Amino acid sequence: MAGGRSLGRRFGWLWSAYAVSAYGTGLGFGAFAMIAVLVLDSGPTQVAVLAAAGRAVGAVLAVPLGPWVEFRRKRPVMVGTDLLRFAALLSVPVAYWFGRLSFAQLLVVSIVVAAANIAFNSACGAYLKRLLPPEDLLVANGRFESTTWSATMVGPPLGGAVIAAFGPVTTVIADACSYLLSALGIRAIGGTEPRPERAGAARLSAGDLLAGWRHILDHPTLRPLLFNAIVVNGLIMASEPLLAVLLLGDLGFAPWQYGLMFAAPCVGGLVGSRLARRLVTRFGRREVLISAGVLRACWPIGLAFVGPGVPGMVLVMAVQLGLVTCCAVFNPVLATYRLDHTESGLVARTLSAWSVSSSLAIAGTTALWGALASVIGTRTAIAVAGIVLLATPVLLPRRANAPSKDLADA
Repeated sequence: MAGGRSLGRRFGWLWSAYAVSAYGTGLGFGAFAMIAVLVLDSGPTQVAVLAAAGRAVGAVLAVPLGPWVEFRRKRPVMVGTDLLRFAALLSVPVAYWFGRLSFAQLLVVSIVVAAANIAFNSACGAYLKRLLPPEDLLVANGRFESTTWSATMVGPPLGGAVIAAFGPVTTVIADACSYLLSALGIRAIGGTEPRPERAGAARLSAGDLLAGWRHILDHPTLRPLLFNAIVVNGLIMASEPLLAVLLLGDLGFAPWQYGLMFAAPCVGGLVGSRLARRLVTRFGRREVLISAGVLRACWPIGLAFVGPGVPGMVLVMAVQLGLVTCCAVFNPVLATYRLDHTESGLVARTLSAWSVSSSLAIAGTTALWGALASVIGTRTAIAVAGIVLLATPVLLPRRANAPSKDLADA
């Protein structure tokens, strides 16, 4: 079984560092929105700006970071971005204690953290490809995926309880400290890492900045996978604030019920991520990638029919369970395929380009669906997102057009 396979001491430290920061992020989920509302008396428009602008501006700032990361040793980059996130997040409780916290500071911190997230993830992916042989990458990505979903399942409900007991900035402190612990874990990996060789001019060029996108767009399978991913992720994330309005406002669910409806189905993430390798072994990567990609688009339309009371809670949890399970199968297979089909000298730029594209798409789609909901209503906007999602499988690589060697098992 994938879960019991040893990938070595160095991967163990990397996974531990990833886990502690993932749980810190889960614990601090929604903390900035709560601080904006409870401490700074921000309205819904400001909260939306905080969520969308932080992600979008952070993504734009991360564009030159892809090639910068590419030509540097990856562990120091990961340690540096962890320490940057630690310092940025810790500035929030410090300013709060001195009575100087402002909305502008929250926005700046969210931008810094968003850009650092992209740089860290691109460095981590490139380091993982160098650390493990190709046959172990799916196991490693499955473990990262299961950790993400377990942190999502445990973190937000626990974070809400901590905020209720100790105040609004408590989980931000915990999130900041998780990045410090992550930096220490990455530092403990040890070993040597050669400095990447750089051909050509010493300065970054436009070609360096665009190399990741050029690789994706020139690849017959990565290109449709990117388009599918940014549309699907954008529509799913755009529906989240609308669901909060529908469930907490229109239908009158209590905050603990709302948290339960989205935390409990994350068990599907543990199941799906552990099934991914078994399914690939039995059916092949091509079938799993396309089938899971199709299935994950079929669930969100059900959220448009949610009603009050226990039946409504059951419907939301059933839909989320199906969605999360399919995503947890799809994501590690996609991540592994992307690493397998990107040469080592392009991994950081490719992953950075992918993350930047996804972040900008999520920010834009969230803003668009917020405006749409103000015109046609919250429930109808959720239904429209679900209907559009049903059409997204056409963006997946077609079985007839995808070369078999392209989607074949690694």
